[in-house]
Amino acid sequence: MSEAEQIPAPAPVLDALNGTNGTDALNATAKFVATTEGTALAYGSLVVMALLPIFFGALRSVTCSKSKEVGESEFGSGFRNASDIPETITSRDAARFPIIASCTLFGLYLFFKVFSQEYVNLLLSLYFFVLGILALSHTMSPLMGRIFPESFPNKQYQLLFTQCSGESRQELLNYEFDTKNLVSLIISSAVGVWYLLKKHWIANNLFGLAFALNGVELLHLNNVSTGCILLWGLFVYDVFWVFGTNVMVTVAKSFEAPIKLVFPQDLLEKGLGASNFAMLGLGDIVIPGIFIALLLRFDVSLKKNSRTYFYSSFLAYIFGLGLTIFVMHTFKHAQPALLYLVPACVGFPVIVALFKGELTEMFSYESSQEVFPGSPRLTSFPTVSGSPASLARSMDAVSTVTGPSPYHRRPQPSPLM
Repeated sequence: MSEAEQIPAPAPVLDALNGTNGTDALNATAKFVATTEGTALAYGSLVVMALLPIFFGALRSVTCSKSKEVGESEFGSGFRNASDIPETITSRDAARFPIIASCTLFGLYLFFKVFSQEYVNLLLSLYFFVLGILALSHTMSPLMGRIFPESFPNKQYQLLFTQCSGESRQELLNYEFDTKNLVSLIISSAVGVWYLLKKHWIANNLFGLAFALNGVELLHLNNVSTGCILLWGLFVYDVFWVFGTNVMVTVAKSFEAPIKLVFPQDLLEKGLGASNFAMLGLGDIVIPGIFIALLLRFDVSLKKNSRTYFYSSFLAYIFGLGLTIFVMHTFKHAQPALLYLVPACVGFPVIVALFKGELTEMFSYESSQEVFPGSPRLTSFPTVSGSPASLARSMDAVSTVTGPSPYHRRPQPSPLM
């Protein structure tokens, strides 16, 4: 399952990878045979790493909705920049997304066919170097808020970049940060340099986990129907491009970026220098994760002090991911994980709702209309922002390969950034 023709697409396919990247796998002349212990450790670690951003991202998505005032949240630094407010995915976005994703994927395929893979991946490495630093910094900010004592001199800063002057002045970048954020950026930059120079799998995973957690936290489905449209649309997209063509496999072999989680199967033999990886694309985490986060917010809206739908969907995700690994390992062939994750993550909560007699209530829940006491109402969003969260969400180039997420922006009544 580690031969070149079986290398999966980074986002929707789960499989094993020989070598440190797709190019190494193409040049591999001997098939690596993993030990039972190494395989179990690799797949078990991937499952744990997949669950972490879903669980904590879902909790942080609730905190986004419950944020009592801009600039403050129970997780720490909160939302000082308007574009740190979660983006809402509508049913229209969800319906057209698989088509846009397919066009983008095919465009990447043609791009790698025409241009030199070496130079393309150099540009991608620089691009993800910046995005990874910002995403990891945003992920670490709450931790920094807990580590530093209250007596720490936490100075506030603002980076403002405008166009024109006077009444016609328009803010292109308005980034507010403090000393704690600056410490997070320095640490994240060190990880970024490590990844850029070594492409080490640990640095790759740190960036990947940050991207996944940010996606689950900051991308909000407006209702369950929209979630079903998005998941089933990507279900078809996933199956078609994996089983129907070689486009996704070709892009996966050419694309070098931290848009997947990896874990070495030969870690026990070679330690941290291991090079034979099992991997899981971020799309298999973020896409089901935003649906699971929606169900957690639905649980909160019921005010019954229970998390029935969240836990049922969370367990369904574990079941679906385990089934994917089992099928892949049995048939020795790359598998589109959404083929198993979507029916599980949608089916389990629906069955629970039918059993509890809350199916109508679940499908009528509108996350975008859920307003908690003291919650601010936003009337406009900036089109560009320098905040770590918003810049990390501008991953247009990786959106298809990672199971991209469309962003819904409300009309802007003013030129405010």
